[in-house]
Amino acid sequence: MSLLELAVERPQRWDVPFGDAMGEAEVDQLLELDPFYEMDPTSFPAALPLREILKNDTRINYYPVGGIIVREGDYGNSAFLVLRGKVQVVLSGLDPELLGRQPIRKQGFLKSLARMWRNPNLPEVREQIRARQDLIVNDSDEVADLSQTRVFLQDIPRVLGDSRTVTLKPGELFGELAALTRTPRSATVLAEGDAWLLEIRWQGLRDLMRHTDSLRQHVEQLYRQNSLRVHLRETPLLSQLPAEVLEKVVAETDFESHGNFEWHATFDKTSQRHGEAIITEPLIAEEGSLCDGILLVRSGFARLSHHFGSGQRTVAYLGKGQVFGLNEAIGSALGTLPVTLTHSLRALGYVDVLRIPQRVLNEHVFPHFSREALAEIAKKHAISCTTEQCEPSNGQHGGEQPRIDTPLLEFLVERRLINGQQAMLIDLDRCTRCDDCVRACAATHNNNPRFVRQGERHGPFMIAQACMHCADPVCMIGCPTGAIGRDMATGIVRINDLTCIGCSTCANSCPYDNINMVEVRDRSGAILVDQNTHQPIHKATKCDLCADQSGGPACQRACPHDALVRMDLGNLGQLSDWVGR
Repeated sequence: MSLLELAVERPQRWDVPFGDAMGEAEVDQLLELDPFYEMDPTSFPAALPLREILKNDTRINYYPVGGIIVREGDYGNSAFLVLRGKVQVVLSGLDPELLGRQPIRKQGFLKSLARMWRNPNLPEVREQIRARQDLIVNDSDEVADLSQTRVFLQDIPRVLGDSRTVTLKPGELFGELAALTRTPRSATVLAEGDAWLLEIRWQGLRDLMRHTDSLRQHVEQLYRQNSLRVHLRETPLLSQLPAEVLEKVVAETDFESHGNFEWHATFDKTSQRHGEAIITEPLIAEEGSLCDGILLVRSGFARLSHHFGSGQRTVAYLGKGQVFGLNEAIGSALGTLPVTLTHSLRALGYVDVLRIPQRVLNEHVFPHFSREALAEIAKKHAISCTTEQCEPSNGQHGGEQPRIDTPLLEFLVERRLINGQQAMLIDLDRCTRCDDCVRACAATHNNNPRFVRQGERHGPFMIAQACMHCADPVCMIGCPTGAIGRDMATGIVRINDLTCIGCSTCANSCPYDNINMVEVRDRSGAILVDQNTHQPIHKATKCDLCADQSGGPACQRACPHDALVRMDLGNLGQLSDWVGR
């Protein structure tokens, strides 16, 4: 062994269990409950036994009456199973100020200045690479104690008032959709009385669903029972329907999934650069086919395109909450002849959609609107296309679609860059290559810059290789320890260095090459190596958006020429304003 190497024990998946109170007796009790008692332990691999998943990836939480379990809008990394007591799912009407969100801890000026003096001279120095055995990780990936003070509401009847709520009883599961799809919580959940819940972090939930059908079927059944009405109410066309009419729509709505949940595994960057991506994208609805209702996008992204020459031209993309086919469905209801779709819809990765058949719209939805109102809605949602451009009007796609140069839009869609909520966009016409952005990043991160000033280009614009904190962060899918996850309040994707085992799964999963694996050292300069294999130990590193800095991302603040911005590439209005400034 070289004098510049130090042998240490490599971190393991369950070094940091989700809860410290799960013993063999508690696991035995869980295995007697639905849905766990139906699971066959032999269907799980030897490396991931059912008992160990329950012991290390779950914990039992107690909530007093009024205790806030999850809050609408927060990003969550876990699902909850009601063991004892009842909980209330608040669908609407709750005052957000009552939810007790804690402010993000920002470093003050003096602390930020002191950090610069403490920065090591060597790259990637670690004081500690293995977590202590007595640590537990909570929903926001921070070290916590299960006895921590929780936020709760004292006067439940007064606080809820006229809020719409649904009561869940023992055996019911919630929060699984947000945990698995990496999206914000869609509702606030409160303890109706004293309640005991089993919290399952999403890595364990994923493995349970991967190796057994019982939990998957349980989740699908609960979605249809508890969540479908919420998603339908979020659509303006359906928001004012009488409750009894909405129930008829719920009964006839079909749930569909298109594409691959782990789409990054088959994402071919070469085909994207040559415009061949659309050939491989799963077709959801095809231009020229008869309109048979509308599609509501529940999660994921979909490409809207139309025939142009011998190929397809991208018109827009649709995301969560947006609608496809509404104009044609209205035209079909108003006219005497069937209407064909004017555009095609294809899955970009993995897309969940709700399909409401034309017959259901004609019988239960459109009768609540006058013919004049329907004609006005149809006109408002129309798309006018010429040989030069297509201009989608507001509403058809759930919001106004600002005019974006077609080649730029196709560039963003084909490379899945619309996934980026905090992409680093650089105007190369203004950039002088001074590298002040890189130096600022290094100064903020112990002399280790967390991005590379290079990347995909379109005209004068470049998307640098910096974590984009994606709307669908597929880097989280395969992490075996939960070391990479979202901040609950901000949505920032962060890596817990203590629980990262250096497996490279996140780096290999990132379609944009924005996560790097680095060899780590101690302060003497010795490279840390595995004591068994004597191979260097790696850690995953990436941009953390300077989450603890009061001024925001250091890279953007340091640019002297206003050439760099952190931007949501899915916000076409913001992008249009910046490009056209």
